Amino acid sequence: MASKNGPTVMGTDGRDFLHRQKVASQYQVSVQAKTRLKFCLFLHLLLFIVMLIKLSPDILDKLNIFILEIEELEIPQPLKWEYVWSFCMLYSLFAWSACKKNNTLLLQVYAGGIVALGLAPALFALCYYLPDVYRFASSGSAEGQLVWQGYPYSMINLAFLLAALQVHAFSLLFSSRLLAAWRVRGAGKAQ
Repeated sequence: MASKNGPTVMGTDGRDFLHRQKVASQYQVSVQAKTRLKFCLFLHLLLFIVMLIKLSPDILDKLNIFILEIEELEIPQPLKWEYVWSFCMLYSLFAWSACKKNNTLLLQVYAGGIVALGLAPALFALCYYLPDVYRFASSGSAEGQLVWQGYPYSMINLAFLLAALQVHAFSLLFSSRLLAAWRVRGAGKAQ
């Protein structure tokens, strides 16, 4: 290590360290993708909390718990896709663990779970609500549609679904980047 006034190796003035200070690109990609994936997981958690609030009247009914304030909100009965979508939150635990341990298997399990329990129900729901959204957008009237607190239920769900689809798509994108970076690292170790 060269000091300001100390001895240096012959043929150098001590400023040629730049070539030794480079971090391999797969590690840079890994750090960046991990940060972005963790942010997507945080957004997924927020969406899950919103869904849990929406499902809470039905869950409390099944547990025979009556809370007047929640019942007065008259939240519409949930559909099956909402429960299926909620279970994809469990796969986020796999992603958190995979990020801590750089484990490709856990990240692949996460990606498969998000596709099966996150994207599939969200795409189904999007197709389910799209005719009502189109009807409301073209006529401007929610007549004949389910309305909650003065807003068409299909539009509320559309807002949720668009956010969920974006979070899932970006989560899968960052997961695939992490897997690619980790494979490069693993290939280097094997050689």
